This record gives sequence, C-alpha cells and structure tokens, in this order.
Amino acid sequence: MLTINIVCVGNLKEKFWKDAQEEYKKRLSRFCSLNIVELKEENQLGQVDKILEVEGEAILKAVKGKTYLLAIEGEQYSSEQFAKEIEKISNQSSQLSFVIGSSHGVSKQVKQKLSSKISFGKLTFPHNLARVMLLEQIYRAFMINSGAKYHK
Repeated sequence: MLTINIVCVGNLKEKFWKDAQEEYKKRLSRFCSLNIVELKEENQLGQVDKILEVEGEAILKAVKGKTYLLAIEGEQYSSEQFAKEIEKISNQSSQLSFVIGSSHGVSKQVKQKLSSKISFGKLTFPHNLARVMLLEQIYRAFMINSGAKYHK
C-alpha cells in the first residue's frame, strides 16, 4: 500500500480545517496510508532567510520517496493527469510526499532539491485551504483510478 506524507509547516488551528482533514484521512484510508507531518513555524527567528533555512532543513528531513512541492510556479495538472501521476508513482515506489511551506514560502535549497512542483494555479490560497484542497485531489485521484463515480 502506498504511503502518502503531507509535510506542512504550521498546524491547523480552526476546527473546520481539522474536521475536513479528518474526513479526507478517513476516506483515503482504504487507498493508502496517510501521514500528516506538521513542522514548527520558526517565526520567532525574525529574519525571513533564517526562518526559511531552519524550516527548509526540517522539510528535507521529513520527506520520503517521490516528493512534490506545492508552489505557484509548479506544473498545473488536471485531476485526470494528477490521478495518472499518483498511479504511476504507486507502481514505482511505496512512499510519496507533498510539501506545503510556510507563509514565507520555502528556502532556495528546498526548491532546488524538490524539483517536482505542483501548482493549484496563479491564485494564492491560505495554507490551511491548500492542505484540504490537496487532500481532496488525492482522494479524487484514487477515485478516478478505481473507476468510481466521484469524479465527473
């Protein structure tokens, strides 16, 4: 079974985000093992470069297997293309990771090491919403790949 790791800087504070995350974790449990890794935001360090450096080190330690960075400059996939990508990876590896950086983004080192990037478009979304959107798209991908009627 494929293990999917979602590595996020920061945590969900509001109940509605937590509820949405838990719903998708429950739905995904029949398709994969899902780990949500919440890394500490380093805002107390003051300087953005230092914040990104420390957060970046933690990100790189946390990722496993094929890894995608969610970034505005990333490749845009249709849901069907995303489903094919997940299917391809699940046939090649047992681990897949997605990274959502902090409100400051991610360090240059993370961007260089994680060359595979996904974008939800040119719009900027709150990181909590991006996490829920990612979970929904992962679920949609599994539903597409299983031939279920969820995706229209």
